Amino acid sequence: MLRGMGSCTVVATGFASYVAAVGVLGNRVYRRLFVAQVVALVGSGLATVALGLLAHRLAGGDAGLVLGVALAIKMVAYVFFAPVATALAERLPRRAFLVAMDVVRAAVALVLPFVTEVWQVYALIVVLQAASASFTPTFQATIPTVLPDEDDYTRALSLSRLAYELESLLSPVLAAALLTVVGASQLFVGTAVGFAASALLVLSVVLPKPVESANRSVGGMRVYLATPRLRALVGLNVAAAAAGSMVLVNTVVVVREDLGLSDSSVALTLGAYGAGSIVAAVLLPRVLTRVGERHVMLGGAGVLVFVLAASAFLPLSWAGVLVAWAALGLSGAAVQTPIGRLVRRSAKPGGWPRLFAAQFTVSHGGWLVTYLLAGLLGAWAGMSFTLLLLAMVAAGGVLFAARVWPAHDPSTVEHVHDNLAPDDPHLLGAVARGGGWVHAHEFAIDRVHPRWPQRPR
Repeated sequence: MLRGMGSCTVVATGFASYVAAVGVLGNRVYRRLFVAQVVALVGSGLATVALGLLAHRLAGGDAGLVLGVALAIKMVAYVFFAPVATALAERLPRRAFLVAMDVVRAAVALVLPFVTEVWQVYALIVVLQAASASFTPTFQATIPTVLPDEDDYTRALSLSRLAYELESLLSPVLAAALLTVVGASQLFVGTAVGFAASALLVLSVVLPKPVESANRSVGGMRVYLATPRLRALVGLNVAAAAAGSMVLVNTVVVVREDLGLSDSSVALTLGAYGAGSIVAAVLLPRVLTRVGERHVMLGGAGVLVFVLAASAFLPLSWAGVLVAWAALGLSGAAVQTPIGRLVRRSAKPGGWPRLFAAQFTVSHGGWLVTYLLAGLLGAWAGMSFTLLLLAMVAAGGVLFAARVWPAHDPSTVEHVHDNLAPDDPHLLGAVARGGGWVHAHEFAIDRVHPRWPQRPR
């Protein structure tokens, strides 16, 4: 009886969280931006299927190699273009910049069906992913200006995670349906339509004017690495990427080769991963109001380590893989969904674009490394060894994060200034103590606060 009541409570809590999350769609500007995100994601999903078919047309049996190189190019473009593009975006009207990047992506999608050489695919992927690396951090930094309330922003983060996971489940189904009436090349037209629709939706709203940053000389990566809660994300990003890479790279090998199951079983197994992530996206807004981000994210990362390690030793079965993948999806979302809250809290609005770009670079750097580990180890050393090594990589990330992220991490921090003139306006209300001036306020790394403070004695 009690167990049944507990299950009902979980379901009710999840439903209430979902209703609250959907409530932020009452904001007209955010609603249109969210729809823009969804249609662009659908376009990207169609492009993923179409690119695989294009690679097969051009390279035949070497299609996997072509896709592997294209994926590596994507990650490299993300890592290197995001900071540069964000610096450029700070000097341009934000809405016009977002629309321009969507137009570039749509143009590349329309050109892809006409390529005849593999190198042309690589060149266009560079352009496409450079535009995506420019668009995504700028878009992410726009949402907290549209939804300044932290609870609303948390709900928006969960909706965004839900959109990503639903896209991963539904885009292949949509692509399969379209392929019954159109050719493979026409899928790129659907991609272009998605990006064009995204551009029109962004163009249809008036975005809040970006707050001028008084600290452009302080680089986003410097702020990121100097802020303990963000520095912890280096390890947490690696942990999430280690688990996600195992799923995305090796599911087809585990299901088709090791278990001898069908292509539809591959889709269902990936669906289990997505379903776990969706459950987390529904539950997290309510959970985060009761439990701090540190507990949720470190706990989720710890589950990732446990599931990866346990899977290396348990007998291989499809039921076991489905359960493990669902657990990885749920705990991975618990690690990744709250990241936007931490970035938002760690800078003033003018500094958000650079911090989101730094997070974008760090996270995709982790994916680049773990993609290679998952693929190479899976091919050379077998799945058990791969799972165990990725578990060790994830564990290292968790231990690093737990060490550098203080258990007590308030937004308002008491600190000492010993390098400012006594009449500096920033010291208004500060108290002289020990050769310096002590006061407390919401703390972020900037030119006046170049280092994270030690607690004053």
